[in-house]
Amino acid sequence: MPDMNTAARSAAGALFALLATAALAQTAPDPWPELVVDIFHSRAISAADGVVTLDAPARAEDAAIVPMTMRFADPTQIKVATLVIDQNPMPMAAAFTLGDKSGVGFIETRVRVNSYSNVHAVAETSDGKLRADAKFVKASGGCSAPAVKDQDEAVANIGKMKYREFKSADPAKREAQIMVRHPNASGMQMDPVSRAYLPAHFIDSVEVFQGETPIFKMEGGISLSEDPTFRFTYAPNGAKTIRVEAHDNKGGVYKGEWPIGEAS
Repeated sequence: MPDMNTAARSAAGALFALLATAALAQTAPDPWPELVVDIFHSRAISAADGVVTLDAPARAEDAAIVPMTMRFADPTQIKVATLVIDQNPMPMAAAFTLGDKSGVGFIETRVRVNSYSNVHAVAETSDGKLRADAKFVKASGGCSAPAVKDQDEAVANIGKMKYREFKSADPAKREAQIMVRHPNASGMQMDPVSRAYLPAHFIDSVEVFQGETPIFKMEGGISLSEDPTFRFTYAPNGAKTIRVEAHDNKGGVYKGEWPIGEAS
């Protein structure tokens, strides 16, 4: 059993590390101006003004699984919604191109946050303008955090999907959730046995349809958490099925289809 002095030193060391991380985050150069150039090609970005709202925790319970929700005041006016984690190695976490008349009211997903960072939700509206909401999230180490699942199990189940339905708060909408089993390895995680870094292997696109009509297409990368998950609302068009097709950066193609109203 450690003595009280050892425990005190350990606690003090942990507190010092936390304060150092916070101080570094506050003094680090702001990457957002360069991200506007790289991701949005220097286009003007205005304040959200309620067009898009980002829900994000001020402090993450687990930096490798941080919930993020983008909400849209008028879904008919949103063309593309992009989630950017400014300080991540791959800042563009996910870009969602919404289907015409898809009526997507919100999209929720889970991401990795590598260090204290601003997170931006940028919406491109039908008139071609960009509007952004931002939140500051306190989290660190999400991109290098060890995989939650055994890697052999993860590989054996790669590409399997789960589909759930929920009662929507809006009676004119349906609410659903899709999860794709995938390690979504960032390339920064170490195998605990071999001590070698796991190669980057991640979902880079997901397309969701009701019948043959697109609800959204997501383009993403290593900032998405293990087993990428998407919860969303959409306007039903009378189709009988939800269909999903996902791709990863190694050429993997994964598909799923379910009857609407019979979620597993």
